[in-house]
Amino acid sequence: MSAGERVLYEAKDGIARLTVHRPEKLNALDRKTMQELDERIASARDDGAVGVLIVTGAGDKAFVAGADINELARQTPVEGAAFARLGQAVLDRLETLGKPSIAAINGFALGGGLELALACTLRLASENARLGLPEVTLGIIPGYGGTQRLSRLVGRGRALELILTGEAIDAREAHRIGLVNRILPPSELLPAAEALATMLLRRGPLALRHALQAVHAGLQMTQAEGLGLEATLFGILCSTEDMREGTRAFLEKRPPSYKGR
Repeated sequence: MSAGERVLYEAKDGIARLTVHRPEKLNALDRKTMQELDERIASARDDGAVGVLIVTGAGDKAFVAGADINELARQTPVEGAAFARLGQAVLDRLETLGKPSIAAINGFALGGGLELALACTLRLASENARLGLPEVTLGIIPGYGGTQRLSRLVGRGRALELILTGEAIDAREAHRIGLVNRILPPSELLPAAEALATMLLRRGPLALRHALQAVHAGLQMTQAEGLGLEATLFGILCSTEDMREGTRAFLEKRPPSYKGR
């Protein structure tokens, strides 16, 4: 870790881990942190050896506790809009990474922190996690995609309740409404994320990429259009070496060896 580095990145055995590292600020997101986050996401995207990305926060108190309020309070309307666009672009690149991403939510995931988790493919939460979008309590609204991704994930009514009240919910309630996929004791959170990542690495990487595309793009389409996209992607996969290897391995009763071709 170099001096002043705010987002740590390490990759090993096909799994990259991205850690927001501002524990003294509960890993709050400021402009510099967002820029580093963007660079680390690009590293995971461009590294052909990386198949899954895990996103977490330093320490056991917070995943990311939101935006840096000191920086936020000084922004003009023009600067605020530009900062929101920056955050939206960074999280869009995470959501469209082409590889599964797993948010390991270790503590507070508030505001921009929850928006970061929402941009990940899957979300695991520790039992002490608290999740929410408290922006209205500051006289603003979520600006990094929270109003859009949360409603698509948990439904309009639940999303509006969380956004309009600004109240945080615990991990159990987040799991009940479908905001997180699993709840773990704090000591088991990262091992569980790594175990899930390892499981995903055993799947065909092209199949994962196309499945992500089908779901993400399909949500922006009518069902008929989405079905057309699904059929097209299915056909493309039928032309790959991975498809032939996967079906052959099944018939031969052995684990497949995928090459991403």
